Amino acid sequence: MQPSQPSPLNEKYLRDDVKSLECEDLLSSLRSEEDWVPTSLRLYQGFWFPSWLLNSVVACQNHFQAHPSDILLVTSPKCGTTWLKAILFALLNRAKYSDSYSQQRHPLLTQNPHDLVPFLEFRLYLQNKNPDLTAFTSPRLLATHLPYSSLPRSVRDSNCKLVYLCRNPKDTFISMWHHFNKMRPEEKGQLPLSEGLDKFCRGVSRCGPYWDHVLGYHKASSEMPEKVLFMKYEEMKADPSVQVRRLADFMGCPFSEEELRNGTVEGILRMCSFDNLSALEVNRSGKLPTGLENKWFFRKGEVGDWVNYMSAEMGGRIDGVMEEKLHGSGLKF
Repeated sequence: MQPSQPSPLNEKYLRDDVKSLECEDLLSSLRSEEDWVPTSLRLYQGFWFPSWLLNSVVACQNHFQAHPSDILLVTSPKCGTTWLKAILFALLNRAKYSDSYSQQRHPLLTQNPHDLVPFLEFRLYLQNKNPDLTAFTSPRLLATHLPYSSLPRSVRDSNCKLVYLCRNPKDTFISMWHHFNKMRPEEKGQLPLSEGLDKFCRGVSRCGPYWDHVLGYHKASSEMPEKVLFMKYEEMKADPSVQVRRLADFMGCPFSEEELRNGTVEGILRMCSFDNLSALEVNRSGKLPTGLENKWFFRKGEVGDWVNYMSAEMGGRIDGVMEEKLHGSGLKF
């Protein structure tokens, strides 16, 4: 059943942000397409952003000052962001919650991962064009959907670390289609799958084109492997223990031999598993500050779920586009 109320993201932020856009003529000068929900997307620096988000993106670019110790999780929407936010938070804070008593007070049991690892442009700079981030302890763990070329200059120039997670584009598309349909007003009905597929294959999706988003970070990781860790959702699902150890090594907090012996890795994965997180009351009820319901971020989390919704021909269309766009990059899905 679709929600009866209009998407909370649309009306207020669109009104407020257009009024306060730092570059007054920016919005009207940008190419526009209809979003997957009933708002507009604008083509900014080669990527599509919701109109209501542009002020936040510009503010983030202008004001965010990266610290060398910062860790930024970067994803295109619907690529496993919620899961990896939980894992990164648990990894970095594992010393605080190492015994059974402290584990019962773990923040992931009572807070949604998106509250614990906030987005720069979808949260911090959406609420305030120059937020006070001094309350964040070092290392600061933050997230963004911004393409590499649109990151704040301070991020690209600093020694902070970027963890990038991508996903098979067919599963990404289906997850996006489900997610954005939940945000559509009831009277609008569902976005037809064929219409969403057409938009996706033309590159018209939030922070898309998807292939350009992935390629930007794939190239950066090839050139600066010490700064950008490039990961695939499917590899995380296939061998999570290996990938979590890889994450810990990259972030500068490797597991000790004692931790490996006493099951610390397995404990983190149990805590952050889809089954565990989706069953928690905080993730079954409540909303984020943007108005999105917490439960919308826990659908299936499966690999290959696209076959339950798309024909082989539809899947082949995405494959054909990706093969063309990724040609010569060495990247395959």
